Amino acid sequence: MSDDIWKRDEVESPCVNICVVHPTARICTGCYRTIDEITAWSRLTPEARRAVLKELPNRKTQLTKRRGGRKSRITET
Repeated sequence: MSDDIWKRDEVESPCVNICVVHPTARICTGCYRTIDEITAWSRLTPEARRAVLKELPNRKTQLTKRRGGRKSRITET
């Protein structure tokens, strides 16, 4: 019996199980895909998936991290 049926030549999802959408950029902070890309991923062609993956590193810069918290808001007088 062959296991060839279970071997698939697919472009894997970049999901890292940190599924939080940035409120203004509307990009997942874990994988950097848009909601539309995440939703359509299973229906995308391998070429379309590769195109999305190629864009992901550029999107990281669109997300800004909140820094400082309470300590940065306190000013000494």
